[in-house]
Amino acid sequence: MLQFPLIVVGGSAGRIQPLINLAKGLPADFRAAVCIVIHISAHNPSYFPEILARAGPLPATHAQHLGRIESGHVYCAPPRHHLLIENGHFRITTGPKENGVRPAIDPLFRSAAHQQGSNVIGVVMSGMLDDGASGLWAIRHSGGITVVQDPNDAEYDSMPRSALNHVDADYTVRSQNLASLMIDLVSESAQRRLDIEAAIKEHVPLDPLA
Repeated sequence: MLQFPLIVVGGSAGRIQPLINLAKGLPADFRAAVCIVIHISAHNPSYFPEILARAGPLPATHAQHLGRIESGHVYCAPPRHHLLIENGHFRITTGPKENGVRPAIDPLFRSAAHQQGSNVIGVVMSGMLDDGASGLWAIRHSGGITVVQDPNDAEYDSMPRSALNHVDADYTVRSQNLASLMIDLVSESAQRRLDIEAAIKEHVPLDPLA
């Protein structure tokens, strides 16, 4: 398991400005990796990593096949490829389309849930139809944290509403508050790790309700 939280984000129509706001709101010392799948045209180059890199302090790139996942980075799925998580690295595939698209959100979410379990924070944002719902369910049932953009805040509410219909999400949030929520969740995760390490060193049972 990675030694830092893995944030996986999926969006479709209406997701650009909220994701720019997310990148803008995250600090330079952010102790998590952010992986993003957005539905993009297979016929045009994607400049989305460059847009995110200009928007905020974190480096943003297209994920590379077998590339190592690093904290403090934003990774985007490349056009025409699914983005998967495997043993702390990326796997880029040209497998069958899911929900009519490639890249699709569900493959990233499912692989993250399988590989990282409770270490994952999954976020479904604005978009049409229902990509991301089953993947968010997998994250929820693997012990991860689930977040959905408030449908009333989304330019296109089908994806957020579908996610909420299938998953009892931990948080429903307006896009303007997403970055601050991520900062809080990552900070809580870091503190939890410190508590576990201290308990192990001192041979003190960790309070499961803490």
